[in-house]
Amino acid sequence: MLCAISGEAPQVPVVSPKSGSVFEKRLIEAYIAENGKDPVNGEELSTGDLIEVKSQRVVKPRPPTLTSIPSLLNVFQEEWDALALEAYTLQQTLAQTRQELSTALYQHDAAVRVIARLTKERDEARDALSKVTIGASRTGAAAAEAMQVDSTGLPEAVLARIESTQATLSKTRRKRPIPEGWATSEAISAYQPSASSEPLCPGGRALSVNATGDLALVGGADGAVGIYSLSQKQVLQTLHANGPVTDAVWAGEKAVVASSTGAVKVFENGSEVASFNSHAGAATALAVHATGDIVASVGADKSYVLYDLSTTSVVTQIFSDASLLSVHFHPDGHLIAAGGVDGQIKIFDVKTGVAAANFAMSSAVKCLFFSENGTFLAAVADKSTAVSVWDLRSSQEVKVLDTGNQIDSLNWDYTGQFLLTGGPSGLTVQQYSKAAKDWSEPLRSAVPAVAVGWGVTAQRIVALNSEGAITVLGGQ
Repeated sequence: MLCAISGEAPQVPVVSPKSGSVFEKRLIEAYIAENGKDPVNGEELSTGDLIEVKSQRVVKPRPPTLTSIPSLLNVFQEEWDALALEAYTLQQTLAQTRQELSTALYQHDAAVRVIARLTKERDEARDALSKVTIGASRTGAAAAEAMQVDSTGLPEAVLARIESTQATLSKTRRKRPIPEGWATSEAISAYQPSASSEPLCPGGRALSVNATGDLALVGGADGAVGIYSLSQKQVLQTLHANGPVTDAVWAGEKAVVASSTGAVKVFENGSEVASFNSHAGAATALAVHATGDIVASVGADKSYVLYDLSTTSVVTQIFSDASLLSVHFHPDGHLIAAGGVDGQIKIFDVKTGVAAANFAMSSAVKCLFFSENGTFLAAVADKSTAVSVWDLRSSQEVKVLDTGNQIDSLNWDYTGQFLLTGGPSGLTVQQYSKAAKDWSEPLRSAVPAVAVGWGVTAQRIVALNSEGAITVLGGQ
């Protein structure tokens, strides 16, 4: 009988009932104490299961080869060779084990990183979900979509400015006379291109004319925004956005620029004075509040953000259920309209963020603009040739003005008479007569425009084409 572990005749033989193998008692007990299993077949085994075998004590005979010094040296040499071979095998096994351990560690590290990222995304999603308030209100036949409202609300100073501005404007707006020297329908009908610039920005997208009517913000796909003087016919300064420009507006003397990276930057006297990164995607459009120092941006992350330029801070962020493409404040400043890719115009209260109304369009809302009389809202669907005019009093679409050309931009003049439209095939001016309650078209021009704006007292029209060139139309 030979021990299954040592391969030698056991001094105290025992038998495992699990495998039927014979072992040296001290060796198998040591193995069981460490592993608790039968070394032959791996089954559970305890020392109590071992069966002792009664046998005579084995006396190892002296090998006949170990009777001389040369024989002993030969045996030692063989044992040395065996030890050297075993050491080499152990080194190979150790190297392979290290390699497998390194691979396992890399895989574990990658798994930990993935788990950490997924956990962060889950927590962010839970946080966003926790802010959602479910509610719906209906205006007419349209149901207002549920909005997510920042629970902190607006600061008292901002609320006071908004309420004061609304109270002042709502009292005087309807009685406001047409300013002296304002362009008439006859004058506008005679407008012709009077000046053109070289391309100022590749892939022109944004245009905004300041209150003096002389400085125009021009932005394009290259991320640069030029401050162009219409009187001097040259770029006075160049501002740099953080990515392709999606929109640019004047807020008093400050230039506000939005980019496809989600950044909203504020410039004054050619220098950057503030930068905001509240959007988790592209910032698609901008609007200036009647106070002049509050700006709104909308984005692909389904939210709009209010900024207080007087303190260069984010005031609030409101989330909807669809990505937003366009935005505009009501002239009194108490409402804000945002156009979504879902074809919905979402109107809600600026002070509370509560949804006030919801108007349905045929497709994504490309652009929208409130009339200065505070009654009408003009909106255009993406790649549409028609302007939908909504009456806020009845929440009904009261007029559809089909220009026959694709419309990419809208701009209502200060008096609420003239609605300017621009597109790749040309621009038009649609006139609303309050006395006759009817619409007419005093001007149709073939000047292409991706963005349009009015000059002072509507005495000229400024148009930006897709190549970034400005064309000015006026009387001869």
